[in-house]
Amino acid sequence: MSLRDLYEQFSDHIQFLVVYIREAHAVDGWDIGSENRIHDPRSMAERRAVAGQCETSLQYGIRTYVDEIDDPVMTAYAAWPERLYLVDEAGHIAYAGGPGPGGFSPTQLKEAFELLLD
Repeated sequence: MSLRDLYEQFSDHIQFLVVYIREAHAVDGWDIGSENRIHDPRSMAERRAVAGQCETSLQYGIRTYVDEIDDPVMTAYAAWPERLYLVDEAGHIAYAGGPGPGGFSPTQLKEAFELLLD
């Protein structure tokens, strides 16, 4: 199950958004030797450009927002390197996935969606 699968199944009932935060595997940070050689952006323009590349390559069809360069969203949600959250209509966190990639579980998020919608 992927985020795209969840979006296709639940987007009529749940608003989806992605927040692009600090690059997890920048070559000038935690380089894992991937073929995508991305430098950690130093400006909002650079971060927006990298976020756009990410959005295009993942093709999940979900609106992507970009965290500010000083990382307020990443910090508030302890989101680095990646995390899934479900926020209910009252603004409370209904699901907080573990840090990715190991804690990145669209299947668990689906279960949280189903509980919320019951």
